[in-house]
Parts: sequence; C-alpha cells; structure tokens
Amino acid sequence: MDALVIAGPTASGKTALALAIAHQLPVEIINMDSALVYQGMDIGTAKPSLSERAAITHHLIDIKPVTEAYSAAEFVEDVERLIPEIRARGKLPVVVGGTILYLHSWLNGLSALPSADAEVRAALQKEWESDPIAMHARLVSLDPVAGNRIHPNDPQRILRALEVITLTGVSLTEQQQQRHPTQLNLGVVLIEPPSKPWLHERIACRWDQMIEQGLVDEVKHVMSQTKNDLTLPAMRCVGYRQIAQYLLGELDATQMREQALSATRSLAKRQLTWMKKIPHHCLLSADMPLAAQLVAVTALLSNDKIS
Repeated sequence: MDALVIAGPTASGKTALALAIAHQLPVEIINMDSALVYQGMDIGTAKPSLSERAAITHHLIDIKPVTEAYSAAEFVEDVERLIPEIRARGKLPVVVGGTILYLHSWLNGLSALPSADAEVRAALQKEWESDPIAMHARLVSLDPVAGNRIHPNDPQRILRALEVITLTGVSLTEQQQQRHPTQLNLGVVLIEPPSKPWLHERIACRWDQMIEQGLVDEVKHVMSQTKNDLTLPAMRCVGYRQIAQYLLGELDATQMREQALSATRSLAKRQLTWMKKIPHHCLLSADMPLAAQLVAVTALLSNDKIS
C-alpha cells in the first residue's frame, strides 16, 4: 500500500483517527481539506494544533494566503509528489480530509485544463454582468453536457467552462473525458455518521465551541486581509461567510448561527453524496469507539493485496 486515505463529512472524527494512527505507526499526514490550506484560518477549519503538527509532520496546511485559490488539480499534483517522498523516508502517508471532490479527482484523474486567464475571465465577467441568461445559453450551445449540468445561477462554473472553450477551442466536457487516474496503491477508509441527527448535533456543538474559542475575531482578521471581498474562495468557507455577513451588519447573531449551521449541514450532505461515488476498502461508523476504528484500520494496513 502506497498510502492510507481517511475521508468523511465534517465533524465525523477523521483527524482524531489519523492522530491515533500516528501514535502507533511512523506516519506523515497529508491534508485533504480545501479550507486548511489557508493561513490564519485555524479555529473555523478545526485545524490540527501547533503542538499536534510539531509532533507529527503535516503537509498542505497553511500553504496559501487567504487572497489566493487552491484547486483540485493543485491538490492532485501535490499529493502525487508528496507520497513517494514520504515513502522514501520510511513512513506511511496518511491522507486525511473532507474535500471528497479532491479525492474523487485524484482517484479518477483530471484532464490538463488551462490555467485561468485574467484578461479572458474579466471579459467574460463583464458579459455575465450584462446578460447572465445569454451567457448560460451560450454555454449550452457550445457544451451541451456542461451547460445542462451547471445551474444557470452558477457564474463561477459557467465562466470557467466558457473560459476553457475560449482558451483551447475544446469544450470542458471533451477535456474532462481525457483523464489519468492515479496509479498509486491506496487503502481508502470512509467514515460515515450513524444518523443525520447525530451529525447535526455534532455540527452544532462544534460551532458553539468555535465561537467560544474566538472564531469571530479570527474572521475579523481574515476580512482585514481580504478587504471584505466575500467572493474569494477562503471567504466562501462555511462559517466564515456567515460571520463576515454578521460583522458587515447583514445578519444578526441568531441569523448568523442559523445560517452557518444550515450551510455546514448542506456541506455534510454534499460530502456524503460524493462519498457514494468513492470505492473504498473500509467503512467505519463515526460513533464507533476510537479503539475499534483503530483495529479496523490496522487490519486494512496488514492487507498487502489492496489495489
């Protein structure tokens, strides 16, 4: 096995399991959560503590300022580079996180899409602001599969699909069909909640703990760096956006909490939907005792025939 992968929805105990494994085996942890890549976003992302990161080497945490983006393609490139490096040090790479899109992209491969072009994107953005309906109709005519899949009110994906066509002359759908799945031998562990109420209670408890730990002040600091630009990927992270709206006077405290919990529950639902598409070797319930989870993972690691 080249690496162990632990994935699951928010608040399901992924980090706790990874750290428990790290106390038994020589491992290095690779982050697979799109929010943990951002510097200064610690409380709201449930980022491993500095002491935990000092004791166990972590990768792909705090690698981006909040003003920049990080993509699935970058993750795939980074994880494919890191795993052989970690194996060469005689350690087991443990990839942990809840961005199941990253895992899906890694397992199934990504096409070599062009990088964003600021000039092309600005021109498309101007057209979108003038007539968004016509822009979606254009995408449907040029790339029917993508046009019918992407919601008419999703400018980010519509403009990206049109940008790809503009830059390459080839539709996003055609390019996505040219995929290169990973050749690494992975053992995939998925953690799922025993029920919706169980997960929703965990989400609510964790939110209240984060608020007590100073999440509002953390978001204030992030907003000072992003100049209150709520369109940046970092500010679209659940919790951060709702607190930003509260600080801007768009929501009161009760609305902020309700909308943050709703957004987190929606995120968990999307994560669980993505998980259904992921082939795995071990499925754990999030309410299992940690010791029982470790037994299951140990049995998986002892199986050299995983592919």
